[in-house]
This record gives sequence, C-alpha cells and structure tokens, in this order.
Amino acid sequence: MVAKPKTEGGLMAGTHVLVVEDDAAIRQGIVDALTFEGYRVYEAADGANGLDMALGVECQLILLDLVLPKRDGLSILKEVRQSRPTLPVIILSARGEENDRVEGLRLGADDYVVKPFSVKELLARVQAVLRRSPERPTDVSDVPFDGGVADLQRRELRFECGDRCELSDRESELLRYLAINRGRAVSRDEILSRVWRMDPAGLSTRTIDMHVARLRGKLKDDAGEPKVLLTVRGKGYMFAGNGSNGNGHDEEH
Repeated sequence: MVAKPKTEGGLMAGTHVLVVEDDAAIRQGIVDALTFEGYRVYEAADGANGLDMALGVECQLILLDLVLPKRDGLSILKEVRQSRPTLPVIILSARGEENDRVEGLRLGADDYVVKPFSVKELLARVQAVLRRSPERPTDVSDVPFDGGVADLQRRELRFECGDRCELSDRESELLRYLAINRGRAVSRDEILSRVWRMDPAGLSTRTIDMHVARLRGKLKDDAGEPKVLLTVRGKGYMFAGNGSNGNGHDEEH
C-alpha cells in the first residue's frame, strides 16, 4: 500500500512511525493514538509491504507485529537490522512466550509489547524508545584506527604498512558498535544486548572479553597497554581508535 502520512501536530510533529500490523482494528487504533499525540504515521497491513516501507521510507521508529501475511515479523526485523542497524523497533505480538521475546531481542528489537496492551502503555514505550534514539549514533562503514582502517563492508583491516586481516562477522559487528559509540564506555551487558542480540540477564560476559582480546590482536593493539580498544574499569570497553594513551582508563586483567 502507499504510505500516507497522517496530519501532524503536538510535540512529536515531524517524528515518523511505521506501523506494520495486519489486524485492521488494532492497526487503526494504534494509528489514531499516535496521530492524536502528534506523530506522523505510515502503515502497512502485511509483511511484504511492511518490509518495503521499513527499508524505503524515512521513519524514526517501527511498530512491528510478528504474525503477518506474506512475511513474518522476525524475518522483517532481521533484514531491517542488516540494512538500518540503528533504527528503533518495537515488536507487537499476541505471542507472549519467552522464546519469542528472546528471539526478538536477539535480532535487535528495542522493546517488546504483548497484546492486548493499553494505548497508554504503548505510548509510554514509544516515548521511552524515542528518548533513547537520539543517543543512537549513525552507522559507519570505515573505521580509522591507529595504524590503519577497518573496512566493515568487506570485513577486513587494512594497515598503513600494507598488511591486511580479515574480520569475522561478530568481530566486525563488535568493532562497528564500539566505533559508533566512540569515546563512551560500553558495558558488557550492552554489548550482549546490542551486538549479540541476547538478553544479558544471567549470562556470562566472558565471551565479550575473549572477542575483545581477539579483536585487539587483529588490530595490533598491545593487550598490555591498548590504545585502540580501552578497558574502562567497572564499566566496560571504549573505542579510542586515534592513538589515545588511555589516561584515566585503568586496564582490567
């Protein structure tokens, strides 16, 4: 279907939300509630149109049903994360089982609202995700670091000396996330949630440490005195990338 932005007004004017929901009554209720609050709304009634719009229209948030005709919500989420990794997505579904929630979070959903939900709850979730979204940096494809550059499209490191080194998918995603959060200490739990797409509750973060160690090795970043990937005691990891000596960031061993 053709995207039709609704009338705008209120504090949220100019903020576009895409609603992908096959139930016409639920979809209209969400559209009406969002429009009343001042959002501009796009809508799609099936998964195929929803995916086309998710990848083609300019929006700041997607509300995505899981069970859809023509294309299911989780496959849409997976493609959105590959093409628009920083776009916030809230899953809407009548399926409240833990496995569905975990899978949605693993694939990169920002929140999960189980039907039936109240309009008040949904609007609160939308506002909370959008409040966080200005802090979400834009994506990057090339990441300069001390001595070379990481080409994240090709998943390789190129050094000034002429050497090259391949990155695994996970290493590339880890480096991308740290790079777009340059200068900020990123916790291990946040990495598990945003890069591994897993709920960090009750999970060991040692796998994060091992991946950082391997990535440092490939970056030729001295593990004893790193200058590219710093360890911030009690907080997590931070990408410096420009040869910072890491003053004020004590290494954990």
